[in-house]
Amino acid sequence: MDTTPASYDIAVIGGGPAGLAAAIALAQTGAATALIARRVPYADNRTTALLGGSVDFLQALDVWQRCKHNAAALQSMRLVDDTGRLIRAPEVRFSADEIGLDEFGYNIENRLLIDALEARAADLPSLIRFDDEAITVRRADTLVAIGTGHGKSFSARLVAGADGRQSLCREAAGIAVKRRELNQAALTFNVTHSRAHRNISTEFHTPQGPCAFVPLPGDRSAVVWVAAPHETERRMALNDDELSDATEIQSHSIFGRIRVEPGRHLFPLAIEQPRQFAHHRIALVGEAAHVIPPIGAQGLNMGLRDAADLADVVRDAMLSGQDPGTPQVLQRYDTARRADISSRTFAIDIANRSLLSDFLPVQLLRATGLHLIDAFGPLRRIAMREGLAPSWRSRGGLSG
Repeated sequence: MDTTPASYDIAVIGGGPAGLAAAIALAQTGAATALIARRVPYADNRTTALLGGSVDFLQALDVWQRCKHNAAALQSMRLVDDTGRLIRAPEVRFSADEIGLDEFGYNIENRLLIDALEARAADLPSLIRFDDEAITVRRADTLVAIGTGHGKSFSARLVAGADGRQSLCREAAGIAVKRRELNQAALTFNVTHSRAHRNISTEFHTPQGPCAFVPLPGDRSAVVWVAAPHETERRMALNDDELSDATEIQSHSIFGRIRVEPGRHLFPLAIEQPRQFAHHRIALVGEAAHVIPPIGAQGLNMGLRDAADLADVVRDAMLSGQDPGTPQVLQRYDTARRADISSRTFAIDIANRSLLSDFLPVQLLRATGLHLIDAFGPLRRIAMREGLAPSWRSRGGLSG
């Protein structure tokens, strides 16, 4: 009996949205690609606002056409200072038509996006899917050896580690991670409301963090409510009627009567950034490469840019006859991702800190900055374009 491990150009470990997108994109380069991830039902009703080039990337993967009908367009974004402080920022509204777009992006339930990604992955002959879990990842000079829970063995010249915050791949690569816990937690749930959202995403800035109402199809919205952990836990324990009333109060009744839908999710917030994004034939994708608060809808959008950049780097390497796992190729991926991830992490951290600060000069700076954005069209348009995708990106399926 032949016990030689199956060998691939690329192995992707992890079956979340970023991992599935990476597997599809890599397979479309022509590389022999294995996807190792358990097929498990997506258990919660969290959503993702797909901004900038994320939709273009999903279209290039032949995924977006399969789920667009389940998404709500985001045509405007509204920021409301609800801190009640002495120094308050003006309300700021961003409209997609101001920068020549029909919409900034779309909001979609993650489970429906994953269904579309899974369907596309199943169509690709160059992508072999294993409904299994990687339990060992061992690097060597010329390949990475992978062992699974079902006793299978694989090897690959390059591994894309899309296996989340507790990344086995990151550990195997010997990549250290810098982590900072935030004294905040997020409560997410979906609501129905009696008034139309008109495709406007509304974010209330409170002293403990933002509370965002993001459109879903119909008279529905996804709510991401960030606050101190004890307050988030208190809200999590409310019954549906109590949480509906609390949410309606927080929304200042702009959506009319609100009813909470079944399904809530609570998670503590942190910032994580690895020292490197690729090392020893392993490249990090998604939350293995960055963890940020759910502010500005950047998390999965950065994960999709990871997938796009990795596929670009691998395509270039394969076309030139290079081994896709060499240090030179991995350095190109690390360079491609570093500025994007570092700048986004820094901007979100500063925005969050400025909202939480009770220091009057910080509040004044924040209010002044938002006033300038609101008052000056050119500055507002720059902020909108940079929020969608970095203007300095010049390559890949997610170029701005």
